[in-house]
Amino acid sequence: MDEETVGDGGGREFVRVAGELRARMTDGTYGLYSILPPQRKLADLFGVSRDTVQRVIKELGSEGWIETRQGSGSRVVRTQHIHSSTSSERPDRTVTLGPLIKRAFEQREVVLDIYTLTSESLEAHIRTQTERIRARQIAPERVALRMLLPSEDLDLPYWRTGDPEEDRALKDRYLDIARRHTTSLRTLLKDWRTMKLVPSVELQIRWAPLVPAFKLYLINGSEALHGLYQVFPRAIELPDGREVVATDVFGLGALLTHHVKDADPHAQDTVFVEGLQAWFDSVWEHLGVSP
Repeated sequence: MDEETVGDGGGREFVRVAGELRARMTDGTYGLYSILPPQRKLADLFGVSRDTVQRVIKELGSEGWIETRQGSGSRVVRTQHIHSSTSSERPDRTVTLGPLIKRAFEQREVVLDIYTLTSESLEAHIRTQTERIRARQIAPERVALRMLLPSEDLDLPYWRTGDPEEDRALKDRYLDIARRHTTSLRTLLKDWRTMKLVPSVELQIRWAPLVPAFKLYLINGSEALHGLYQVFPRAIELPDGREVVATDVFGLGALLTHHVKDADPHAQDTVFVEGLQAWFDSVWEHLGVSP
């Protein structure tokens, strides 16, 4: 497929602007419940046409990042909340994913193992760290990323209406989103290598015959972020413009729990993190298929 026509809305500029806006919503530039700048200002900011911005806004709405109302603009409605027993930022111990990824990238080596439906959230965070690396705010010497995704030929229980034609269209829509974010992630890390921003960069992606009921981030073998996907019905627009009500999942809305290993090998969090790491390694080794 020609890179100039990748994805709904097409082209590198569509992918770039969508990625930049996801990154800004992820890092708090456009915080939860804030209103995005008007489309005219976004077009000027990113140096693209209003048509490209309109397509991006439509895409982000479809993915669940924003809600758009006529006359009121586009409001950020989702972010990734995490319950962390180590956090003192808030009384309820909830934080967002951004600070944890940010802290991980401030180390000399960054090792991430990810199990998820798509790389949407991860791609946004990696894009944010790219800007920090380019600005020389951080200088990791090695980044190693392994990502497990569900096999594309799996019969997923999500994105269904009961109508075979609509279900096929919804599956195609999901695959398009998953492939687009994976391609963008590959491009970002490839740039780290070719531009010599990070001395050692490793990216491996494998597909497994498992339907994810949860998402999992394992950070440097010592931290785990784990959360169940929430399933609910919502209106989804198909590529042909039809709107259908289908079951969906929002990883962005899932509450993750944060677990950190400590010096006690029998501590609950230590056992939990090591158990999740052992699970990931076993699936990676015995069920994961490389492209």
